[in-house]
Amino acid sequence: MPYTFGEVEISWLGHAAFAVKYHEALYYFDPFKIKPKGLADVVLISHDHFDHLSLDDLKKIVKPETEIVASEACRDQLRSLGSGIIKLVKPGDSVEVKNGRVETIPAYNINKFRSPGEVYHPKEKNGVGIILEVGGVRIYHAGDTDFIPEMRDLKVDIAFVPVSGTFVMTPEEAAEAVNTFKPKVAIPMHYGAIVGSRSDAEKFKGLAEVEVVILEKE
Repeated sequence: MPYTFGEVEISWLGHAAFAVKYHEALYYFDPFKIKPKGLADVVLISHDHFDHLSLDDLKKIVKPETEIVASEACRDQLRSLGSGIIKLVKPGDSVEVKNGRVETIPAYNINKFRSPGEVYHPKEKNGVGIILEVGGVRIYHAGDTDFIPEMRDLKVDIAFVPVSGTFVMTPEEAAEAVNTFKPKVAIPMHYGAIVGSRSDAEKFKGLAEVEVVILEKE
């Protein structure tokens, strides 16, 4: 069942993918191996890794007028999509979308290393955390990130936060993040597909000082 906050309906589609419905508008975040909820009005893509930018999934949901807001690193892959209106962004940008607005902040690793001195998600790759504002509700999708200084002053109602460790925040780090910027509701993500499990979401819930909603995959 979707989670409802104000006039916004939120569905977790597995891993870091969400569908958000506001009135008749349908927004997707990082669709990957999803069961579509319908054709997209807006798609939001945090960075260019295969489990966040999936051309196979985009082909299922993108129509010619779909707005695709994606980090600049997605440029070359999105060229081959052949549909949709592409809006490339970097951290600190703001763009209008159907019935709403998108702002971006950085998303990067501090302490998750591929090899000595090389993190999985370097700051210079300009991955983004995405804030979608619709119906007066501010929804933050953190992307693949650690708890970074840029999160501290966030003002959001709902936060989708990764909790599986390895490539992203651990449950402990994610809890420290939400305990700092205090969203009204936190929804754990980035588990159950590649790394992490529901136990990470439960651990996060136990440590968070804000309301946590663990969604079932739809």
